[in-house]
Amino acid sequence: MAVPKKRRSIRKRRQRRAQQNLVAPQYVACPNCKNAVEPHHVCLNCGHYKGKEIIRTGE
Repeated sequence: MAVPKKRRSIRKRRQRRAQQNLVAPQYVACPNCKNAVEPHHVCLNCGHYKGKEIIRTGE
């Protein structure tokens, strides 16, 4: 089994764990229906992406 030769210091441990934070997803307004949508994703409300209808909805 692999075993570390030296113990990691508290500073190094904290530096490593500082990168493990969670980031809340960013949202933008859909230019067609003004609904909140993630960037580079199809709007689930109207089905548009980059000005084109990708998903046909019941509207």
